[in-house]
Amino acid sequence: MERRGSGLLVGFFLLACAAANAQAPSAADQPVQAPSASRPQSSNSHAQRMSKQTRLEIIRDFETQLFYARTAFPMGAKGLKLRDGVVSPNGEQMRQQMALWGPAVKPGDPAHISFVQIKEDHIHFEINGGPVRRKKWYQRVEVSGAGGVPVTGSDQPIENPHGSFVDLCFDRYVPELTAQQVRDLLVPVLDFKAQNKEQAYLDTLPPKVKAAIVAHHVLVGMSPDMVLHAKGKPPKKVREKDGETDYEEWIYGEPPQDVDFVRIVGDEVVRVETMRAGGEKIVRTEREVTLPKQEKEAKAEPAEPKPDAPSLRRPGEDSEDVPQPADGASPAPPIAPPDVPHPPSGPGDLVAGGR
Repeated sequence: MERRGSGLLVGFFLLACAAANAQAPSAADQPVQAPSASRPQSSNSHAQRMSKQTRLEIIRDFETQLFYARTAFPMGAKGLKLRDGVVSPNGEQMRQQMALWGPAVKPGDPAHISFVQIKEDHIHFEINGGPVRRKKWYQRVEVSGAGGVPVTGSDQPIENPHGSFVDLCFDRYVPELTAQQVRDLLVPVLDFKAQNKEQAYLDTLPPKVKAAIVAHHVLVGMSPDMVLHAKGKPPKKVREKDGETDYEEWIYGEPPQDVDFVRIVGDEVVRVETMRAGGEKIVRTEREVTLPKQEKEAKAEPAEPKPDAPSLRRPGEDSEDVPQPADGASPAPPIAPPDVPHPPSGPGDLVAGGR
């Protein structure tokens, strides 16, 4: 009996272990959690300051680095600022700067980083020479001439190279970062992965516009640059006028093939007419895509009042636009009585006294 009872106990124990193993999931069945993104944030206040060695590595890695622009860079001393993935200026301020100074780099254009400077709370990247051209080493050499007078290499003023810059800003100081982490932070403005200009330009567009360009299709609302990327340079251009509106007609194709007439007013496609080979005519005028305008004319300032035209009339005399009598004769000016002294008619004249 004791052996039988001990056998039953062993059996129950083995059954309990088997049930426990069946309920507990194995390590292979447990879900694998994806590692957290290593992309740093500009507001990270727990990281240590960037070391001197890392500064040298960042400067050496990024200077002369080629890239494709993901946004427009305005020319002049006012470049871009990038903080926590947000680019400034943007919106109306960006449009005003683009209209005032013009673009140094357009979205999708290739460019290069010409100078890198790491300051207290931001990293300064100059694009295509920056807003101010820096002197070469031989332009800073001074040679003493006769009488000890220094002779410099060049006294000519430095021309503006029409470059720009972007500042990667942080909260208090520049933290310790790798070169790849800096590239990840610069993604909103710089593209280091694009293989060509076409790919870089398409990556800056909305999905609908990108799909249309890849399919060589023109949408109403596109810009002329988008039409060029979608259809290429038009074989024919016609400039016409519809009432008070000037427009250009870009013509693609020739009969008996399909012919597209793309009408552009200003910097926007307003009408697309397609003549099919079978004689069918398709006209599209409804806006199919809405894009934020990258360039816009600056707001017109109120015009200053024009000065009056020069005239030989004396103050108080009527001008030509004053209504005249029906018979054409103007009333004679009133004559002062004889006993009233007349004012002097010019310098040096004396007032005539009574006789």
